[in-house]
Amino acid sequence: MILTTALFVTQWTFGFEWAVYIVYLFLSVAVTVIAHNHNHLPIWRGKKMNALTDYWLTVFYGFPAFAWIPTHNKNHHALNNREGDYTITYRLTEHNHLMMLLAYPTVSSFYQQKPISDYLKAQWKADRSEFWHCLSEYILLAVWIVVALVIDWKKALLFVIIPQQVGLFSVLIFNYIQHVHADEESEWNHSRNFLGLLNTLLFNNGYHTVHHERAGLHWSKTPEAHAKVAEKISPVLQQPSFWGFIFKSYFLSIVMPKYKTRSMRAERLSHS
Repeated sequence: MILTTALFVTQWTFGFEWAVYIVYLFLSVAVTVIAHNHNHLPIWRGKKMNALTDYWLTVFYGFPAFAWIPTHNKNHHALNNREGDYTITYRLTEHNHLMMLLAYPTVSSFYQQKPISDYLKAQWKADRSEFWHCLSEYILLAVWIVVALVIDWKKALLFVIIPQQVGLFSVLIFNYIQHVHADEESEWNHSRNFLGLLNTLLFNNGYHTVHHERAGLHWSKTPEAHAKVAEKISPVLQQPSFWGFIFKSYFLSIVMPKYKTRSMRAERLSHS
């Protein structure tokens, strides 16, 4: 977060450089993973420090950090891609292809607005201070974007809005490929895992099965936890490379059908 903030200030002050900007966009993706982890296991012990971190994450994440609670913690982790999960991967089709991959973030974002709205209504009735904290995240984000646009709309677009959208789009893509064509009713085959270099760069975000089993486990401990249960998970749900999977499943499969993913969910339903 310090590096992300420093690169934002540097670019806003000294201008655009492709090499720096690419790193900045990658860090914008990393911020979304930090926001995810922070809402499962808060970074600080003190409530005030965590609230300040919520604000810091919000302006770079591009959406109020609290939104992970109703959409992800309380909904997705409770249902894990079953019916009722607002982030289900098979809402429009059981097929897994490039068009669905690209459409999923928009579709999923639309449906996630309801649990956010319901959560805010519940907080208004049950915990007014939490409601105002959540609302203040919206206000801070709006002020951040508007002020940046007023000062310099071109810089705001480059260094605020585009990085936010890249991060939001990417984290929804992660959710899609971690669950699409897995079997949401299976004890161990409900999620796809990625075991490559990206874990080093994105806080072990690829170890998704154990994350659903123990959502509060610190990200640094997930490789060890995954190793203990890896033999129980289907090999097709343990991919050595994130980008390799993307290339094979969504590009190479167009001309070589053998690389298309098979729906474990559809296979289960066909035998029931």
